Amino acid sequence: MRSFEIRRQMDAAALDEVSELIQSAWRADGARPLNDHLWLDLREGGRQGFAGILARSDEHKHILAYCQVSRGNESWSLDLIVHPHHRYDTLELAPELLREALQIVASEGGGHVHWWVFEPNNIHRQLAAEAGLQPGRQLLQMRRTLPLTVDEVDSIKDFETVPFRVGVDEDAWLAVNNAAFAAHPEQGGWTHHTIASREHEPWFDADGFRMHWQNNELAGFCWTKVHTDHQMPMGEIYVIAMNPAYSGHGAGRKMTLAGLHHLASHGITNAMLYVDADNAAAISVYNSLGFSAHHGEHAFVGDIAAGAST
Repeated sequence: MRSFEIRRQMDAAALDEVSELIQSAWRADGARPLNDHLWLDLREGGRQGFAGILARSDEHKHILAYCQVSRGNESWSLDLIVHPHHRYDTLELAPELLREALQIVASEGGGHVHWWVFEPNNIHRQLAAEAGLQPGRQLLQMRRTLPLTVDEVDSIKDFETVPFRVGVDEDAWLAVNNAAFAAHPEQGGWTHHTIASREHEPWFDADGFRMHWQNNELAGFCWTKVHTDHQMPMGEIYVIAMNPAYSGHGAGRKMTLAGLHHLASHGITNAMLYVDADNAAAISVYNSLGFSAHHGEHAFVGDIAAGAST
């Protein structure tokens, strides 16, 4: 007998069940379900705009599947995870989970929804179409090897960066970040609470959060992250932006190189970043910096009306 349990708050037991499912899917697929925004929302589960839906069966101790919706910057993010042992039941489990998730969005006032899928297949496309979602935004994960070349190091020898100061730099950083990503569904509209949640993550390293100041004003930043779950630790350009007043003259390129140089100085030999697949200008810059596309992640999108029945 199957049942679906909607959680507006996650207790320790439910969090353990979902975490176990995430680990199982991660081992099977080689990619972790739930992006950082969704993962942190799961851990803090209970704030307005969060809901987790667990699919259970009397025949199994573990949950069969999990679907989460989280309100972001003027839009909603959605993720759906089916246990690797039950993927033959995806076409039975997933439609009900998606309907429940989109009904929650409708009951919370509706809005634009992104369902992110790692390398989608025909089943994902069928499920999305049945739920009224269409192919939308695409991300590329790009990678390169480290260390930098001698010429790259020389190009930033006069470009100074310093570590982020917890408890000091939040206001300056939020101003630059939110201006640079004003229309971004995940990175825009950050608050002190949002950045504080990252500061408390095990991976957070203020030394890897490189800040570039000019005239006592934050001119740009390159926030790096190290993934230790890979066979070899992998560095990431997690977030990067320039203050518009200080952009140009290759500042963004230097900021990227500064972040990569920091990762290399700590023994990291591979780096990655994410970029929108339609951002030709950024992709061109990253290609010139030695990055190449590794894989794609796709969002199925749709607009859900307030109070609509899905």
